[in-house]
Amino acid sequence: MEIFNSITLAAIDFTGMSTFLWVSFFVAIGMLIWDTVEVGRNDAANLVNAAYGARILPRNAAVWVAGVGVVLGASLSSGVVDTARKGIFDPSMLDQVLQTAIAIYISVYIVDTVLLYGYSAFGMPVSTTACLVFELLGASYAVGGSEIVQWPNAGKVVTAIIMSILISGVASFFVQRAVRGAIGSRGEHLVTLLLHGAWAGGGMLAMLTYFMVIKGMKSLAIVKAFKGGVIEEFGAVPVVLGLWLLFAVLIHVALVVFRHRVATRLFPYLAILGTFCMGFAFGQNDLANCAAPGLSALALIEHRHEGVALASEVSLPAWMLVASGFLLLTGMFTKRAHRVTEAAIGAGSMSNVVALYAPRWCLRVSRKMIQLRGRGDLETASLAPSPLKPGTDEIRDYDAIRACVILGVSASVIAMASSFKLPVSTTYVTFAAVVATGAADRILQRGDADLKLARTIWVIFSWFTAAGIAAIAAGLVCKLIAVTGVVGIALGLSANMAVRVVLKRRGDSQAQRTKEAAEERQNPEQFSDEDG
Repeated sequence: MEIFNSITLAAIDFTGMSTFLWVSFFVAIGMLIWDTVEVGRNDAANLVNAAYGARILPRNAAVWVAGVGVVLGASLSSGVVDTARKGIFDPSMLDQVLQTAIAIYISVYIVDTVLLYGYSAFGMPVSTTACLVFELLGASYAVGGSEIVQWPNAGKVVTAIIMSILISGVASFFVQRAVRGAIGSRGEHLVTLLLHGAWAGGGMLAMLTYFMVIKGMKSLAIVKAFKGGVIEEFGAVPVVLGLWLLFAVLIHVALVVFRHRVATRLFPYLAILGTFCMGFAFGQNDLANCAAPGLSALALIEHRHEGVALASEVSLPAWMLVASGFLLLTGMFTKRAHRVTEAAIGAGSMSNVVALYAPRWCLRVSRKMIQLRGRGDLETASLAPSPLKPGTDEIRDYDAIRACVILGVSASVIAMASSFKLPVSTTYVTFAAVVATGAADRILQRGDADLKLARTIWVIFSWFTAAGIAAIAAGLVCKLIAVTGVVGIALGLSANMAVRVVLKRRGDSQAQRTKEAAEERQNPEQFSDEDG
């Protein structure tokens, strides 16, 4: 398959272009920008869950930390974007059918932007990787049939995503239980950290370092040399264990020398560092989720005279990488990005009252599960510390120790999957870690336990729903564009905007009702007086 080494708008020959190609050109550029903001609004918003959920940083400050990582990671990436997303379909089977090939990528954008916006409007985290994979699958199947779809590769992607969720959940549960059992709520107590801070903090630093090498900086020459000369020579496990020992010694020495100054800052600073690392790796590797369809369409237009041999890789110039990073950051600052963050944190919150929405059937299922298990004594059974941040009246959803476990395990799972060249979802892995660490802390023994569990059920159910919606909607839109051309693009964009208006109105209304219901549960006497 031919590889187009770069996309340069100046190199495109615009002479003799049809109306469809002109429209596709502008739509590809415009929706590449639009989709990048949407990815930042939903997917990248989850990068700040740990630091903000533990109230280590205000949300805007946490966004800046993650955002600097995202922009830096994007600007230092190789710039090579895999346009076919792990071979979901065989583009060579569309040879000489330019309009059909472009229709696939345009339809993916039309569906992806409104799907991500809709989930963000309702505060629901969703995987941009999974959405893109199923949109490509549905669109290619609609115009090329089952023969064009690479079913083994598609199955491999789906299996990797599901396994990453399970591994993240199980690992987070046991690591959190072990760390909580050793340290408890004494995360700033010097004597406790002299006993346990070195191995706990050293383990996180070791995994973050390995994560940055394998996932975050894999395109740099020095990292490639290190991987080839050290990791491949000795193996990943000895390298991680060596890093663990090194960092454990350094942390213990720092605790002995600087004592309380290090003890009070160890886990909060590790959480901030982890937030930056996650942002850096996201910027390095997740540009494909928003850039791939547009770059593929532009590559087709640029090389239209050479036949439709789609690029397997397309290189972005440096300015595009930096611009994409800032667009992701822009999306992270939006109102609906904040809604996604708050709701994702709330599902795993140790607070008694949470502002979450879940359908009635999810609540019925969750209450039945809790009833069968038995909640026990509400105050003594929970392992989580007080929701109040020490020395303040500020409510936190979890503490710095749990934030570090969430980041450490998430980074480890993503790095492990990357080492096997398997695509995984940052959103799904992080959400699984948030919920599993909450289960390890027995947060369901407190307050709105049924609502937290119901929300988790609803989010997981919606992940599978998103895959179905993505595939079916992209298939319908792609077929429409392939048959009607510019008219299909216009109808698709019109439907996109109309659905966005409806979703915005309903999402805002649901958010307001959810907030009011939480306030009523928080202050029942006040609302009783008002009713009276």
